[in-house]
Amino acid sequence: MPRKKETMLFGDFIREKRLENEMTARELAKTLGISPVYMCDMEKNRSCAVDEILDKLIQVFSLDEGETRRMYDLVAIARKTVSPDLHNYIMGKELVQTALREANKHQIPDEKWEQFIREITKNEE
Repeated sequence: MPRKKETMLFGDFIREKRLENEMTARELAKTLGISPVYMCDMEKNRSCAVDEILDKLIQVFSLDEGETRRMYDLVAIARKTVSPDLHNYIMGKELVQTALREANKHQIPDEKWEQFIREITKNEE
């Protein structure tokens, strides 16, 4: 029987990064300019960081692009909304909204999305 994939939550991610950086929760809270209680609530998944705190976390932990995307996706799951880095782009482009709605309506399979991504990133390689 395959093992169920573990799901990391936003607070788990923050705690993991804090420990990797050998910081106490109080030190991180002070660096971020938030209360230790708010820091604890974030790590215990009782609260999610506001966008300004996310920006600071990227800097404090020197997150690379992949780690930043992962953090944003975990925030989106916690907030039950779209990732913070995508919200303005999606809402600012009517064509993107239409494309996503049509993809949802027609249940576009992953293979089509992968093909689309390859097409738009082919000049980056």
